[in-house]
Amino acid sequence: MVCGRSSVDKLKPMKTYILNIILIAAVAILAAFVPKDKVTKIYLIGDSTMADYSKYEGEDYMKERYPVTGWGQVFQSLFTQESIAKLGSLVATDSVTVDDCARGGRSTRTFFEEGRWAAVYKELEAGDLVIMQFGHNDAAKEKTERYVTVEGYKEYIRLFVNQSREKGATPIVLTPVARNYPWKDGHLQNVHGEYDAAAKEVAAELDALLIDLNQRSRDFFSEKGQEYVTEHYFMNFGPGLYEAYPEGQKDNTHFQPAGAQAVAKLVLEGLQEKY
Repeated sequence: MVCGRSSVDKLKPMKTYILNIILIAAVAILAAFVPKDKVTKIYLIGDSTMADYSKYEGEDYMKERYPVTGWGQVFQSLFTQESIAKLGSLVATDSVTVDDCARGGRSTRTFFEEGRWAAVYKELEAGDLVIMQFGHNDAAKEKTERYVTVEGYKEYIRLFVNQSREKGATPIVLTPVARNYPWKDGHLQNVHGEYDAAAKEVAAELDALLIDLNQRSRDFFSEKGQEYVTEHYFMNFGPGLYEAYPEGQKDNTHFQPAGAQAVAKLVLEGLQEKY
């Protein structure tokens, strides 16, 4: 037949189609056995002392914020192959990604009410870590828009811990990092009162990992000395040094880069000591 094909010719397209399917299937099977990059995600939830100011939308960090730096802002830089290996079973992968979700001015309650926790919870996967550090704003009784009673503070920490575990993530409770006051006899004192104890109580109650960052940071700052810490770690400096602070700054709560780096190292050391 002039316009037709032989019976053998008619089979060629079908054979080609079948061969392509087999090839695609073989590639898919082989791909399943190829090792993929493994990453553990560490979510940071908390307040301004932990926040990443370079991520604030609509702001030029260097012009409007620098040098203020949250310790979470520099946390990623500490994760090397060597430091990850020292985390033992806490991190079962060979690399770590830090997602700093902390935000200035937030207490446990406002972090939850604004949907910030819901956004983290949605993304959580088994093996992730959730590091939580609140207390600075929870205790601000004069600021009713953020204030949380001690019992309320404990209840929100319970929620963050329990819901992290629902997703197979590991929650880690931190006591609030120290402020640069009060000092007594050369040693930095505890300014966080019942909120410090409350974080410890919830961690013990739920058998959650705890890093006593309040104590660690007070001890570390005390070793450095009040004068050094005030000048190098906290936001205390004269006028004309930074565009964001033309009149200078006197702030004994928030960190300069060196202070943020020091606190981040204290947190990492706390994690490494757990295993």
